[in-house]
Amino acid sequence: MERDSQRGRYVLKRILFVSSGLMLLLAIMFYLGLAIGSTGYDLFEVLEGLFFANQDNTESVAQTIIWQIRLPRVLLATFVGGTLGVGGLVFQALLRNPLAEPYILGISGGSAVGAIVGMMLGLAMFPGVAGLAFLGSIVTLIVVLFIATGRRLFQENSLLLAGVMVNAFCSAIIMFLISMTRNAKLQNVLFWLMGDLSNTVLEQTLALGCILLPCFIFVFIMARPMNILQLGRETALSLGVHVLGVTLSLLIVTSLIVSAIVCLSGLVGFVGLVIPHILRLVLGSDHRILVPASVIGGGVFMVGCDLLARSLPSQGELPVGVVTAIIGAPLFIFLLYRSKT
Repeated sequence: MERDSQRGRYVLKRILFVSSGLMLLLAIMFYLGLAIGSTGYDLFEVLEGLFFANQDNTESVAQTIIWQIRLPRVLLATFVGGTLGVGGLVFQALLRNPLAEPYILGISGGSAVGAIVGMMLGLAMFPGVAGLAFLGSIVTLIVVLFIATGRRLFQENSLLLAGVMVNAFCSAIIMFLISMTRNAKLQNVLFWLMGDLSNTVLEQTLALGCILLPCFIFVFIMARPMNILQLGRETALSLGVHVLGVTLSLLIVTSLIVSAIVCLSGLVGFVGLVIPHILRLVLGSDHRILVPASVIGGGVFMVGCDLLARSLPSQGELPVGVVTAIIGAPLFIFLLYRSKT
């Protein structure tokens, strides 16, 4: 009993230490995201724009830019990175495959199909477009599981291949919908599909945060069952883990949060591959530590990628999904090669 108590305190200290370090990095990246742009601001100007109003109660240019343009964008980047980071961690834990993540398995593609259908129908973002995006992700998940289910439930290699095929099919549906529509707004959806964080407002981003926060807490609560699942299905059952219930609940919650962020950010790939893999190499395999680390570390990574997307072109900006793909695709190829050796 005392030994378990000591181990619990040790794990808690590690969680606090790792989370504090990553939160410091996130605070630095958050400041850079607010300060860097076509109109640069120093630390005092950023703080003044955030917290101090002018004496005549009118907004300054800095306040307008920070509150209406940069703050929603940096918050969205943080939420997108955290969601995809923890989503990739969950899929890799449940499927016991380091190559699994929402984008590669087609969950993001299914969400995008649902979101585009919602846009074509003229529905509001919440709950209309978001609801159809969630429905699309669930349908995609069911199809992937149905294709991959064989003699063993959730076979790792077959599930990955099924996800890649379904993702390609979703991409074809997306191209078909875009080519058939005459809506000028949807004609510009290609940029959104490559990952676009610019078209958001603070209210939408805060509403997204209200959806994500309880889901992150739920995934953290399920961290210990995820640890036990790594020992194998039979061992987990013998230790009292309801394997099917844990698996389905985590898959549904992960699909929900991925579909929510796809509505606002489009398709951003490979974040769920890069972040959990790096953190697992550095921190080990305890999901009690990896879940908060993936949420915060994913936010750090995504804000950094968004800064690169804004800063690299001399004019305009890159879709942030292009930056994450440039970083993540080589790592995916390396992991795929290493899995065969």
